[in-house]
Amino acid sequence: MPPPERDSLVPSAIEIRNIAQFAGQEVRIEGWLYNLRESGKIVFPLVRDGTGILQCVAVKSALPPEVFERIRGLTQESSLGVTGRVRQEKRAPGGYELDVTDLDVIHRVPEDRPYPITPKEHGVDFLMDHRHLWLRSSRQRAILGVRHEIIRACRDFFDDRGFTLVDTPILTPSACEGTTTLFEVAYFEDKAFLTQSGQLYNEAAAMAVGKTYCFGPTFRAEKSKTRRHLTEFWMIEPEVAFARLDDVMTLAEQLVAFVVGRVLEKRRGELKSLERDVSRLEKCVPPFPRLAYDEAVKMLKEKGSAIEWGGDFGGTDETLLSQDSDKPLLVHRYPSRVKAFYMAPDPARPEVALCVDVLAPEGYGEIIGGGERLADERVLVERIEEQKLPREAFEWYLDLRRYGSVPHSGFGMGIERVVAWICGLDHVRETIPFPRMLYRLTP
Repeated sequence: MPPPERDSLVPSAIEIRNIAQFAGQEVRIEGWLYNLRESGKIVFPLVRDGTGILQCVAVKSALPPEVFERIRGLTQESSLGVTGRVRQEKRAPGGYELDVTDLDVIHRVPEDRPYPITPKEHGVDFLMDHRHLWLRSSRQRAILGVRHEIIRACRDFFDDRGFTLVDTPILTPSACEGTTTLFEVAYFEDKAFLTQSGQLYNEAAAMAVGKTYCFGPTFRAEKSKTRRHLTEFWMIEPEVAFARLDDVMTLAEQLVAFVVGRVLEKRRGELKSLERDVSRLEKCVPPFPRLAYDEAVKMLKEKGSAIEWGGDFGGTDETLLSQDSDKPLLVHRYPSRVKAFYMAPDPARPEVALCVDVLAPEGYGEIIGGGERLADERVLVERIEEQKLPREAFEWYLDLRRYGSVPHSGFGMGIERVVAWICGLDHVRETIPFPRMLYRLTP
């Protein structure tokens, strides 16, 4: 049966972001009370609906007494349906106001149990405990909008270039990056692990479709409390058959530039509300500077770092390398011993791997890690044994080297770190709706 028709006397609700299209018309909006201001016999309810905020004007003389009193008694975050005529007003937020003709309360927040987040300053722990409500703030909604645009841009980038999306498992039988950062879970009579990366399965998909990518949640049981770490985060991972290190370095460069360009095109309003200096982002145009690990170590020592050749970079080292850069920085050919077992060695210098990290500018650090994969079965077996990994768990992975092995490369880009950089955030906890960190599993 078709859905029942709405009462023709009640206009269908419009979205606030489209308010300019209805100037001079009577419309209905549905949302939540963001703020309420009174000035004598005029009340100004500020209503948000998730797409924007609209100032409404309720004049006592123009409304039935019960409607005006209903508006005066509204409490913050009460849900509403408001009917009125759209009027252009340059002084109003967004340039338009709604002259109220009627208002119905869908749910009133009780006065004796008011909305807990008020305009006053709140501590981080309080806001994180109320994350489910904090998301309603203008700042958090802006961040969510930018995050959405980044994800959509990533998908468009790969889809438009002939990549095939292949979903990889979240439950896996073995480690990808290292056994010390795995979340173990019961799996019937056996055990499994939450995935650290879809890469190994992505390599199998690349041998089937040529160019593939996966996108989903990944998990690291790393006991880190830095501003760049989450235990659950989202990663997009392309993998390309017949690609070398230089190929994926160029691919990573193009992806980052495309994503930044899309956000600048579609989400300048959100960036403005976050007070982001977009002039810094506008410089994110290829080519990006490329720096060998050897050069990076020399540069870090000159900046006072205690790093020695052979060591991996910590967060401070990444900050030192990237804080003075206007563009993302590609650091390549790290020592093989600090990289995963599947990373191909440089034929000219086996002590270094054909790998690359992309460091975001302004000190935001690593946003991409990847490189060329080991295509030689014999060497791959040696690396598995060197790192004391269970060979039986990787027999299927070794099959990829037994049946039509080819050079292939790929990388992973962490969505939350990209959001933090583009939005100019101090901590990744604001980059995902419900962050999971070392000491936070709720809400």
